[in-house]
Amino acid sequence: MVEALNPPPSREEPRMESLPQIATALQHVLTTVAESAAAEVGFVRRRRMLTGASFVQALVLGWLACPEATLHQLTQGLAVRGTPLSPQGLAQRYTPAAAALLERVLAATVATVVAGAGAPLALLTRFAGVSVLDCTTVRLPDALGPLWPGCGGRVPQGTAAALKLQVRLDLIHGRMEGPYLLAGRTQDKAGPLHTAPLPPGALLLADLGYWSLARFRELGQTGAYWLSRLDPHTSVRDDSGQRLDLPRWLAQQRSPTVEAAVALGATARLPVRLLAARVPQAVADARRRKLRAAATREGKLPPQATVALAGWTVSVTNVPAARLTLVEAHALGRARWQIELLFKLWKRDGQLATWRSSQPWRVLTEISAKLTGLVLQHWVLLVGCWAIPDRSLVRAAQTIRAHALSLLRALDRVAALTQTLQAICRCLAAGCRLATRHRHPSTFQRLRDPTLSSLT
Repeated sequence: MVEALNPPPSREEPRMESLPQIATALQHVLTTVAESAAAEVGFVRRRRMLTGASFVQALVLGWLACPEATLHQLTQGLAVRGTPLSPQGLAQRYTPAAAALLERVLAATVATVVAGAGAPLALLTRFAGVSVLDCTTVRLPDALGPLWPGCGGRVPQGTAAALKLQVRLDLIHGRMEGPYLLAGRTQDKAGPLHTAPLPPGALLLADLGYWSLARFRELGQTGAYWLSRLDPHTSVRDDSGQRLDLPRWLAQQRSPTVEAAVALGATARLPVRLLAARVPQAVADARRRKLRAAATREGKLPPQATVALAGWTVSVTNVPAARLTLVEAHALGRARWQIELLFKLWKRDGQLATWRSSQPWRVLTEISAKLTGLVLQHWVLLVGCWAIPDRSLVRAAQTIRAHALSLLRALDRVAALTQTLQAICRCLAAGCRLATRHRHPSTFQRLRDPTLSSLT
């Protein structure tokens, strides 16, 4: 099931960048794909008033407009599409076939490549791309454990089933690969995006869930770059091949920042730049308290290496010093949190992990419909405001949601859909900006001027 929904990522598909292209793609997935998928999965077995397209359109754009929409509100979307249906009638349509239908529409939406004009930030544009890779997890009702097994846990309910969403986001052009669906217990590195190719000159930012010296070596061999926090359990060797006791070695340094050429791995010996910055004692103490609290919850002791290195921010990379300074690397490393903000936007504002029923097929249908709407939202965001460095994703999402039902009404004609998208884009450009902050600079400020980025 997962393999069918997650085809291997490809970079040779044509990109959608103009509003007419977006309008055509939006109409295609919500009409053409929805109709054919409805017949294939058996959602529609005979000609009837409720079509696969009207069902998909009402759910996807209805939940995009109002993530907490009730059955009564969703039936209003059906009425807009000329398909009157009672709330009870809609509830009866949440079947395995409905869930399969929305999964196929989601897969088709994810497979469509959309990219924006590009954010004019020099620190980003010195690379062919700056991609952030990460996963987020959505807990499911335990009844879905056989389909999407979770990791289990210390509580008796709510851990048997989970859905993991893997995403790779290019910070320059905004291209989003995924979300690809994985079972909750699947390791991050088993997802399709871990080994997906990057173009020469592109930079990968990933957290420690994707730590792999073999993958880092592979990226370097293809001309790509990577930047990661150091896994504290990895062997670090100096230029003479001697293993470093990294906490002790760093403690001996007099400078608050350290840069050195080292090799990673007892046998791999991968040559990298090690970049370290000492953090204030209060920050180090807070990190150690957090590590001990997390270990206590698991009934363990925190790893000694991790506790010892809490006084430093340590990163490793294959980007040459002439291309990226230590301060710039730190600013880019902090930009990795942009994908966490995207996930937060999906879960908090898009209510991706919230539903009104625990009925399994209704939950799966709702998640796929909401995810499809959130991907479509990202399309509009890319062409509407991605090129604006001080864009606010939260305000942009609010603006797009406010116009979602206008998109629903315009779906029949590409020209009308394009005009609606133009109106949304004008709103995005006019009123979805972040204020400049002096005490705590925003990501766009740190990328524009890396010296604003605190090394803590």
